[in-house]
Amino acid sequence: MNELFFLLMFLILATAFAVASVVAGFVCGYKSDEVDDSTYECGMKIFGSGRIQFDVKFLNFAFIFLIFDVETIFLFPFAVSMGEFDLYVLFEVILFVIVFLYSLIFAIKKKILRWQ
Repeated sequence: MNELFFLLMFLILATAFAVASVVAGFVCGYKSDEVDDSTYECGMKIFGSGRIQFDVKFLNFAFIFLIFDVETIFLFPFAVSMGEFDLYVLFEVILFVIVFLYSLIFAIKKKILRWQ
């Protein structure tokens, strides 16, 4: 019976702490207005639509950047501890680089990297 009492007290206190945290957040939280909720939150009055049309070439460059950025992140641990790996790991890394070089060649052939 003693264990159940402590379990019940723990549940009540945990629930009270969670509810008190949420209430304190509402009471002490920042109250925003229309200007603060605007697109740039700079304090200026809103004077137009927040929608801006971007050209698709920016998206293409972003994708290419992400692809090669991820490749760099995956190759960094191999470059740091290159001497500790077997020949199998070297083969896997070479295969990995070949796949990404193929993606670069594909992007060049599809003229994704052309700015015009």
